[in-house]
Amino acid sequence: MDIKIKRVYEEASKNDGYRVLVDRIWPRGVSKEKAKLDDWIKEIAPSTELRKWFDHKEKRFSEFSKKYINELNEHSELVEELLNKTKEKRLTLLYGAKDESHNQAVVLKKFLEDQ
Repeated sequence: MDIKIKRVYEEASKNDGYRVLVDRIWPRGVSKEKAKLDDWIKEIAPSTELRKWFDHKEKRFSEFSKKYINELNEHSELVEELLNKTKEKRLTLLYGAKDESHNQAVVLKKFLEDQ
């Protein structure tokens, strides 16, 4: 299983494979052309309520991760869709957060790898 995560603001690379934005909200200042997405799966992103509660506060990341995993368990069809992509080529999960260690893509990557 070849999954990587990358900020959507970074330059797209041919080594990215299948590029999926996993944010519920489109990232500011990025055009759809520049993003070079293969897909945008809003529904796999944390719910609006969870995203607002987390507010990218590092001290909440552990609890955020648990709550987000509970949400992911309710979206088995989307999880399966992403897992199927990993059988074909590298999957790159794109996110807009500034914090590269404490965001939903980190949690989603680990969740997919544990399946």
